[in-house]
Amino acid sequence: MNTQNLAYLQKQLLNLGFGDKVNGELEQKISAKEKEFTLTTSQAYNKANMDYTLHYKAGEKDDMYFFNKYDAKLKDEQQTFYINKGQGITAKEAFNLLEGRAVHKEMENKAGEKYNAWVVLDKSDRTENGNAKLQTYSDGWNYKPERAIDKMDIIGIDEPGARDKLLKSLEKGNRHQLEALKNGKPVKLFVEANPAEHRVNLTNYKGEPQRLEDYKKPEARQDKKQAQSQKQSDDGTKKKRTRQVKQHV
Repeated sequence: MNTQNLAYLQKQLLNLGFGDKVNGELEQKISAKEKEFTLTTSQAYNKANMDYTLHYKAGEKDDMYFFNKYDAKLKDEQQTFYINKGQGITAKEAFNLLEGRAVHKEMENKAGEKYNAWVVLDKSDRTENGNAKLQTYSDGWNYKPERAIDKMDIIGIDEPGARDKLLKSLEKGNRHQLEALKNGKPVKLFVEANPAEHRVNLTNYKGEPQRLEDYKKPEARQDKKQAQSQKQSDDGTKKKRTRQVKQHV
């Protein structure tokens, strides 16, 4: 058995969020020199159970095995995620995608060029094998959730590392819990990225949608009022000029 290959595959499982639960079975399958095999495992997220089927295949030489893809199943939804050069969608990210949220990942096009993009599953558009197609929003889409986050009056956001932790959580597709002030009172909220609409989704603990405007810092509200006032002033000036031009003609 190629022990270096086994160690690499076990590390790969850790990096992709599957832990070490199948390490023993993986070693047994490789020791048996099976040409192709699958391993099954499961994980629970937010009281929801996810089932995974991991696909392995032997190479042509050196007793090498490769982790090519895995199937993720959440209730009646199933999606196959492919592993490219040891990298891919993690177990938790797969859960978030199947729940309908967006994940920020490094992608690679057909020419081998890497780029960053927000990814969502388009469940209305599927391949022949039933896989939902990936819809991407690259840097050119210019979606930045921090634009909304920085306007919110979030409790503890100024603590060291708190803002970065929140933004990284959103990039992983998490439904992140936080507390923000509404009319001076703390409210527990859940926030998630929504690149398609250039905003973040806010809900309370009951799952009811919330308005970003209600949780903004006082200075952010003031800036908006000033911007609206300036726009009304500019619109009034334009209308006045238009009337003057018509009268002159």
